[in-house]
Amino acid sequence: MADFDPEKFEDKYVHYFEELETAYSNAYQELHGRYESEVLRAVDRRVLSESEPFYEGEGEFRVELPDEPRERVGAVADHDQFDAVLEALVDRIENELARIFGFESAD
Repeated sequence: MADFDPEKFEDKYVHYFEELETAYSNAYQELHGRYESEVLRAVDRRVLSESEPFYEGEGEFRVELPDEPRERVGAVADHDQFDAVLEALVDRIENELARIFGFESAD
């Protein structure tokens, strides 16, 4: 668990880069095998790579997605799992951030 300082999270890539990488990686690994790998990989590489995590306060984190996530993945957006994968990854990342910073355990 990293010592968490909300003010330092404003400059998160300097102070918490490893924790951010771990949260994103753990979320991906947890969902690997549950969803179509092509969809999971496309969302991870083309949408989440441009997302921005924010600390909302009281142990809550939010992941803001880039504009037009469907357009970023092309034909994969038409896959019936796209919305579920996107939602599940964002949820897992937010939970992982809370867990890594000691606010709660992962679901």
